[in-house]
Amino acid sequence: MSTATDLQEDLPLHGITVVTMENAVAAPLATRHLADLGARVIKVERIGEGDFARAYDSAVEGLAAHFVWLNRGKESMAVDLKSPEGLAVVKDLLGRADVFVQNAAPGVVERLGLGSETLREQNPRLVCVNVTGYGTEGPRRDRKAYDMLVQAEAGLISITGTPQTPTKTGIPTADIAAGMYACTSVVSALFRRERTGRGATVDVSMFDATVEWMGYPMYMQMYAGTEVPRMGLSHASIAPYDSFPTKDGQILIGVQNDRGWRTFVTEVLDRPDLAEHPLFVTNRLRVENRAACDEAVTRETLRWTTQELDERLARAGVPAAQLNDTAAVIQHPQLGERDRWREIGSPVGPLRAVLPPMNFRDVELPMGAIPSLGQHTDQILAELGRGSDDISQLRRDEVVQ
Repeated sequence: MSTATDLQEDLPLHGITVVTMENAVAAPLATRHLADLGARVIKVERIGEGDFARAYDSAVEGLAAHFVWLNRGKESMAVDLKSPEGLAVVKDLLGRADVFVQNAAPGVVERLGLGSETLREQNPRLVCVNVTGYGTEGPRRDRKAYDMLVQAEAGLISITGTPQTPTKTGIPTADIAAGMYACTSVVSALFRRERTGRGATVDVSMFDATVEWMGYPMYMQMYAGTEVPRMGLSHASIAPYDSFPTKDGQILIGVQNDRGWRTFVTEVLDRPDLAEHPLFVTNRLRVENRAACDEAVTRETLRWTTQELDERLARAGVPAAQLNDTAAVIQHPQLGERDRWREIGSPVGPLRAVLPPMNFRDVELPMGAIPSLGQHTDQILAELGRGSDDISQLRRDEVVQ
């Protein structure tokens, strides 16, 4: 029978200690994934306030939704970094760490003496990942960078929304992109360290990450001089690709190629005559004649209910989806039947959360509790060799919380 120790050792990042100075979304997302993968993540927070995402709202039984999403499985240590004693504690902690992730405002860690060059002189095996808004150089280097602002600068808002109204994405895409690249950078640097013994300094910017995700629209602009238009649910390069009405609602249909078009009109719509229609026979023609194509599809989709049409599309293998709201996603059978929900601990009791999307078949990734501010301060100080009297003095001096 496997023991708890055996299961811990099966976790990909078991034995790795991550120290993080983070707020909001980008860095916390990266370190939460590292915690999910088995790393020990110690979150250094401000006394009194902590990560400012703690105060965004009180939607989750009094806790902030962003904080609940991004901070499970971490330990919280509340320290006053403006005090020499508090700074010494954090330097001591980083001297024993494997990874340091931070997304402080430009110049903050350097002024504290926690810049990557300084830290790696003392601990050459340390992997330092700096998450910034616009990078460490360039004219916007020192500008504040929030998700909406970076989406705008990177061009994402210009191609998102309807022809009449540009919009930001409904989730913090620039933050998430940077967080995922930061997480990948940590894992890659640790893998290289296994071969070379060297740590690393990695810079990940929200702007660079979002520009990378702009992919094909940039190539369309660079080589065709074409700005991808905002098209709501539709797609500039593919047709039919949109929401279509049914007897009782709507359904999203995306036909990717000409073979799919023939299958769609023949097996789903019972209109084989449309397969060789001179306006629709190729995807390029369907895009050029999008209005006529969509009108022809709409006349047929109205013959069925959403459920009936969904079943016909599935049997034919034509890509389609229901347009769910978040309430429907929570009840989605794809989550329920695959047992994707778990309970995690928190300062307000058990909360529901979805399993991480990285599914190791030999071990279930852990989903640790959400920490209260400073919950692990005494434990971590003790591990650093501080005695009870010393810890009490640090508390009295308001160096730690």
